[in-house]
Amino acid sequence: MQAVDFNSDMGEGFGPWTIGDGVDNELMAFISSANIATGFHAGDPGTMRRTVELAKRLKVGIGAHPGFRDLVGFGRRHINAPAQELVDDILYQLGALRELARVQGVTLQHVKPHGALYMHLARDEEAARLLVENLQRLEPDLLLYCMPDSVIWRVAKELGQPVVREFYADREYDLSGSIVFTRNVRAYDPGFVAARVLRACQEGVVRTVEGEDLPIEFDSICLHSDTPGALALVEATRNALDAAGIVVRRPR
Repeated sequence: MQAVDFNSDMGEGFGPWTIGDGVDNELMAFISSANIATGFHAGDPGTMRRTVELAKRLKVGIGAHPGFRDLVGFGRRHINAPAQELVDDILYQLGALRELARVQGVTLQHVKPHGALYMHLARDEEAARLLVENLQRLEPDLLLYCMPDSVIWRVAKELGQPVVREFYADREYDLSGSIVFTRNVRAYDPGFVAARVLRACQEGVVRTVEGEDLPIEFDSICLHSDTPGALALVEATRNALDAAGIVVRRPR
């Protein structure tokens, strides 16, 4: 791999409250794409605006990061809702960020569902298909960030919505290729995470929770800003990529 996108979730505070270590301003300098919380799992209009301003200043691509309507649970609890309701909520959140970006002369690069909603769309074809059909009518060139070989990835490929496949630097994988979902993310050693990412980029494999190597293909590395010690993890990973001659850049 000669080049890769590096994305992280941004603006996930709410009013005076912050999530994680509160290091968005420092972390933004190391990434190429920012997934900006759009109000349902975290974020508010002022936070969204300030995050867009920072991303614009640093030439970082911006995307909407819509979640379940779950502020208390940070969007990590599954909500059993009809597909149409979920897609309405996603479009509502996408539109809010798009307008806050448009007033600053910034165009949305992508959309990436958050947390439990991301996982729901990875396996539920009705909701995934309805979302992609709406994106095709609304913004057929908008990049959709998703897991490779997931349901929404297959639907997007079928209908022609451009996709960006993700590798999660700070999440565990099992042999099925799925993320091992947890609400309480542990702290990681920066050197371990950087080496894991570099191995995925150079060898195309990741070590699973079962202790075996899993082949993986991806276009973007994701490292969450709310993971404990996120800034050290992102900095170590970016330094490792730079040292290996792997260019960090936006998908477009």
